[in-house]
Amino acid sequence: MVINTNIAALNAANDLDQSNNALNASLARLSTGSQLVNASDNPAGLAESISLNAQIGQTNAANENIGNATSFLQTQDGYLQQVGTALDQMAALAVEAQDNTTTQGSDYESEFKALASFISNTATQSFNGVSLFSGASLTVTTNGDGGTVVLTGVSLATASAYTALAGLSISSSTSAVAALTAVTAAIAQLGTDRATVGANEETMNYTNQELTVLATNLTAANSQISDVDVATESTTFAKDQILVQSGTAMLSQANQDPQNVLKLIQNL
Repeated sequence: MVINTNIAALNAANDLDQSNNALNASLARLSTGSQLVNASDNPAGLAESISLNAQIGQTNAANENIGNATSFLQTQDGYLQQVGTALDQMAALAVEAQDNTTTQGSDYESEFKALASFISNTATQSFNGVSLFSGASLTVTTNGDGGTVVLTGVSLATASAYTALAGLSISSSTSAVAALTAVTAAIAQLGTDRATVGANEETMNYTNQELTVLATNLTAANSQISDVDVATESTTFAKDQILVQSGTAMLSQANQDPQNVLKLIQNL
């Protein structure tokens, strides 16, 4: 029996320190909801989690690009619907103007010209500074690796079926017949253009769905690495609490052992 060195107390203190560290670590995981409170908790897992988080961020950014492109396409189609309404009215006016018994020829002509002007003005419209109807293709970035989707452009400004409308007249039966032919051609071109916009929008919808699924799966994979299982961790926390309490009791008991030496001395 010795007084200067209490090995039992040292061992108990060491065990208590380890239990206390484990308790603090468990408490940190429960309070943050993360298994990766410190880099030392899981170095390889931390590296993987950082990579997954980067991929998730890039995927979400790409999905924002898809959303912007979809808004662009929906705006395009909204304008084209109005152009279609204008063309239908122009065709009706051209038919009515062929009737030699009508007395509203100048009124028909004025309305016809105004509708043609509306279509010409529509060709100059833009979305967030990007021309809607210049005919230029639109390139949309769809992932962090440089992947893109190229959307076919639509032109109201240069397509002859539309530009020809500005020079039409229905002031006479003969010109009204010619105008109807031109308007019919423009209606056919409009059908093609709206189908193009629809196909572009469909592509964006499919791409959006793919990116949404990808982001969900990446998030799930990252969750397996970084998120704490509260049920399991709560059990660990309770165990560590008991170990700290029992370790404290045992340290107190070990510190009482030198008192036995005092009894021996007193009996001398």
